[in-house]
Amino acid sequence: MEISRRKFIGVGAAAAASLGLDRTARADILSAGAAGTAQPATRPVVIASANGIRGVARAYDMITRQNADTLDAIIAGVNIQELDPEDQSVGLGGLPNAEGVVQLDASCMHGPTKRAGAVGALEDIATPSLVAKAVMDYTDHIMLVGAGAKKFALEMGFKEQNLLTEKSRRDWLRWKACLNPADNWLDARSDSAGPPPIASIRFDDPLHIKFTTGTINMNAVNAAGDLSSVTTTSGLSWKVPGRVGDSPIIGAGQYCDNSVGAAGSTGRGEANIKTCGAFLIVEFMRQGMSPDEACMKTIDRVIAMTERRLLDGHGRPLFDLQFYALAKDGRFGSATAYEGFRFSVADSQGARLLPMPFKFSRAERPQMPAVSCRRA
Repeated sequence: MEISRRKFIGVGAAAAASLGLDRTARADILSAGAAGTAQPATRPVVIASANGIRGVARAYDMITRQNADTLDAIIAGVNIQELDPEDQSVGLGGLPNAEGVVQLDASCMHGPTKRAGAVGALEDIATPSLVAKAVMDYTDHIMLVGAGAKKFALEMGFKEQNLLTEKSRRDWLRWKACLNPADNWLDARSDSAGPPPIASIRFDDPLHIKFTTGTINMNAVNAAGDLSSVTTTSGLSWKVPGRVGDSPIIGAGQYCDNSVGAAGSTGRGEANIKTCGAFLIVEFMRQGMSPDEACMKTIDRVIAMTERRLLDGHGRPLFDLQFYALAKDGRFGSATAYEGFRFSVADSQGARLLPMPFKFSRAERPQMPAVSCRRA
């Protein structure tokens, strides 16, 4: 077992060294036509959320040039974001929970072997996607969480490190200072005796810009039709410690059936969990729907299952949610609740961003709930 562990972490370390920290992994971002246009079936294909544009280029290159396994390729793709300290949505530098602790979630599925792995509320390990794969490869379990997930990762040879970057720490301090007028945190006031530690730091205002549900989902199919999927996240910023969203939930944050296709999501995890969105999309594709149709049908199901407090007066969701789908034959698609989102694709035409089909236009988008600072 020790040999297997060393071999596993050696492969992971080599992958990180070759691509995770390589910011030269670029992709041409091409302007796209109208959303929802039919896509021809072609393989291989890699798709992801928009923040995975570098990752889909890397994964497609690994699949086509190195004959890499689809799961190895897409995990290498999401590792780029996980190891980038400037990306505050996943991994190193992710925005923390309410106590200032970065807790990460991830899950993966490997179509050919019908196996899956996941971790939840993982601390101090920058690449939860690789830990999820280790759970899949080396245990009889599917999900490990919290302290047990970290202990497992350390035993497997993963490196422990502080994931809270100075940038994310300062954003957390700013959020703490803006909670409510009666709390024990002070705002940066012009009449203070001296400048507080964060007074000279520039922040987005209003603060809701930093209130994120940062996630990356990636799915791939190779020339032989073998599929894999992975989703990784630092979760909802400022969340209650221990909160787990849909990303590590098999069938919600991602799902893969090698006979049909793969799917995943980004956005409000609580809304998606109740619908088992990724699983539902794959089942809709099994029934004959196109990837776009399956994603939009699932958006409808999510809205139908949303409690009244999270809908505006017209029944529109007060949150964002996006779905991504890839069929076994190479057709791909997506859907989002509101206009304006894009997703990443890499195939024989190159790596590019495409607009997502949407249910509601920009004009129909309601004012979203936000955390805002009181004025001095």
